[in-house]
Amino acid sequence: MKKRQVVIIGAGASGMTAAIMAARNGAAVTVLEQNEKPGKKICATGNGKCNFSNLAMPEDAYRGRHPEFVKDAFERFSVKDTVEFFKELGIFPLDRNGYLYPRSNQAQSVVDVLCMEASHLGVKIKTNEQVTAIEPARNSNNFQILTRGWHYEADALILATGSKASSISGSDGSGYELAKSLGHHIIPVYPALTALKCKGNSYKGWAGVRTEGRISLLVDNELCSYQQGELQLTEYGISGIPVFQLSRYAICAVKTGKKAVLKINFLPECTVDEVKELLHQRKKDCPYKNEKELLTGLFPEKLINVLTSQKNLISAITEYTLEVTDGLSFSQAQVCSGGVDTSEIVNETMESRFCPNVYIVGELLDIDGTCGGYNLQWAWSSGAAAGIHAAKEYKR
Repeated sequence: MKKRQVVIIGAGASGMTAAIMAARNGAAVTVLEQNEKPGKKICATGNGKCNFSNLAMPEDAYRGRHPEFVKDAFERFSVKDTVEFFKELGIFPLDRNGYLYPRSNQAQSVVDVLCMEASHLGVKIKTNEQVTAIEPARNSNNFQILTRGWHYEADALILATGSKASSISGSDGSGYELAKSLGHHIIPVYPALTALKCKGNSYKGWAGVRTEGRISLLVDNELCSYQQGELQLTEYGISGIPVFQLSRYAICAVKTGKKAVLKINFLPECTVDEVKELLHQRKKDCPYKNEKELLTGLFPEKLINVLTSQKNLISAITEYTLEVTDGLSFSQAQVCSGGVDTSEIVNETMESRFCPNVYIVGELLDIDGTCGGYNLQWAWSSGAAAGIHAAKEYKR
């Protein structure tokens, strides 16, 4: 019996998972990758250590117009399934407060075991192959996939090209055009999990400072969200994990003509009244100190200089205000917001509602996760769901 021919465009996290699952379910699988080797973006994750999943699953871990879309894929291939999958392949998970890493502390290990398993299953990985078009096949297959140098025919096709985010070559957004050519609608794509540029040019004074704080985002004067943790102050504005978590909302707001304002509390463990009392007590204890000297021991020196230059010191400490003008570029973002509209995808299988036997997975969809391994977990889960289903002959 002839095997079902599955072609996957993209050899990243979702593509490689889909390839393995499709091959395990009896398909003949070919992966087309435009880079010179698979998994380049995986190797860059977690500062090269690969935070591949997370044991916690908060309600706000995923964003998009329909964040609930992820639920069915996670029921089919959960965090537990992911851990077992990688254990079988040879990755021993290291648990750091719920954040999961390979015990080797090397992202390359994850890529290596995926490639080993794919090779063992007979998956063909064709590198330096850039797909230019998808057309109806000329024979009994469903699709003909054209590249610059060849063409491939497939019964089922999985788009796993990733998003425009990352400085890794190949993160060019070509997958969006392929999805559009098949009739899909693309939710506007913007950088996410990135730093924010702010109005003005007076930030050189605090550049390089790292400090704890709580940062709130207001969109058109309405509180959108807030985060707390280590902030990184930059010459163009602000960065750090809390900022990354808010960035998709701030950038979307600015791009759609709304006003995005950040308010920073540099002493979130105290109320405003407690900050006033704290400064009063410090002055009482050391009456010889000036205003800057009173803040020594509370904040880094550079930040003290900025805070004391403001008209109201208490307000500067508890709600320092910045207006967002933009985020950094796609090449400096970890992921993107936006992508293929998930209302056009069958959430249990990742199959297109428009094109039977076409599946769209991972970052190409309008789903983006927060920092902490959530985007890779989405890649594993959506890729697995698509791979399992694409291997089975199916007619709607």
